[in-house]
This record gives sequence, C-alpha cells and structure tokens, in this order.
Amino acid sequence: MAKLNCFRSTVDVMALRKIIRIDQELCDGCGACITACAEGAIKLIDGKARVVSDRFCDGLGACLKECPAGALTIEEREAEEFDEQAALACLREELEAAAKKRPPPEMTGCMAAFSLRPQPRPRAPSPSREPASQLSNWPVQMRLVPPTAPYLQDARLLIAADCTAFACPTIQGDFIQGRVTLAGCPKLDETEPFLEKLTSILRSNQVKDIAVLIMEVPCCSQLVRLVETAVARSGKSIPVQSSVVSIDGLVTKG
Repeated sequence: MAKLNCFRSTVDVMALRKIIRIDQELCDGCGACITACAEGAIKLIDGKARVVSDRFCDGLGACLKECPAGALTIEEREAEEFDEQAALACLREELEAAAKKRPPPEMTGCMAAFSLRPQPRPRAPSPSREPASQLSNWPVQMRLVPPTAPYLQDARLLIAADCTAFACPTIQGDFIQGRVTLAGCPKLDETEPFLEKLTSILRSNQVKDIAVLIMEVPCCSQLVRLVETAVARSGKSIPVQSSVVSIDGLVTKG
C-alpha cells in the first residue's frame, strides 16, 4: 500500500496509554477489524492487519469483538497521543486519492450512470403478466457507481448482497421499489475500496436512510458492519435497517 503523507507524524508527543496490538501470527487478513475502526488506524498490508499510525488509534477497542481469530488485544505502552483531527484528515486524503483512480463518468456501458423509470406495478397479480421492474438506477454494483451520480442525492438507499436478488422472491416490490439500489459481496469484494466508495457516497449526498439486505450465511453479516462503519466515517446520522434472507427465500428483520 502506498503510504500517504498523513501517515507521517510531524509532532512527537508520547504518552503511556492504551492502544491496539495485533498478533501477526493469529491474524488471517479477513479485514473485519478494518471496517470496525472508524478512525482508519488499521490497514491490510501484505495480507495482514496492521496499525498504520499510533496517533490514529483511540485505544477504545471497538475492533476487538470483530476479530474472529482473536488476534487483537489492548496493551498499555508509550505511544503518540490520539489525534482525531489527523485521523479524519487522513481518511479524506485516502478518499481523494481513490477518487483520482476512478474512470471518467463519460465511459459507456456499465460505467455510465443514469436513472431509470420504474414500470408501474399491476394493481392485481396476473398469472399471464410478469412483475414489473422497480429498478430506478444503473449501474447497481457498488464498485461501478460514481459518488456524484445525480440519483444519489436525497435518495433512500438499498444496499444488497449480490445473492439476495436470486433468493428473495419479493425483492422488487419489498426492497427495490422507491430506493436506489447498490449491490456488493462482502466475501468477494475488497473491503477497503468498498468502504471508501460507500463513505464517499454518503459524504457527497444527502441520503435519507439505508436498507441493508443480506443472506443468512455468516460471511454476509459483514455487509451490515461495512455500512455502519461508512455511516460513522461520513460523520452523518443516517438510519440503517437490515433484513436477512434465508436460502429458501424467507425474510426477517436483522
């Protein structure tokens, strides 16, 4: 990972305080602690989670319970004082750096962001008529959606795990209708780019609320944590409601 300027400390103020310690032997690089750290103190480097700067770690341990391998503990040692403003400034620098790598919005195909007009739903179900699509935006994959897409402003978001579209029989009317749909997979997508993209979307737009739709499988719960972390990083108060789809199509509130 290229080291940004914000990781270089300019003030050497040391203090005895609590700070996160990551056991590199136990860490399996799953990235769960990264999404739990709202200050951006932890990054994935060479397949392992590492504290990139002591001054970004508040030592409160919000990341501890997220580590499935038990690699994280709190230790008391001499470290730089926690600098919340520096942590936030570094998060902004990371988002700006990521934005420069994005393809231009005028690209065609899946990279062209545009609104769709949902089709009116029939008043009564008809065996001879297929359900009408309620999709209001394109693209839907999180990695392809530009944070400046006009349909994101004043939107109600649906952030759905990829597989929910195949398992949930009522997804069009119960979840997609009336919302801007963003899809991703917490198992297959790279965690930090996904988090950076969603944080940028929330910071750049007035989002009314977020519905998260995940599958019942264990890896899918990570998507809820990613959304909650992005909301925290955005500095905004956005209601988040999650729902879980079972493999046989039943939906329950998270």
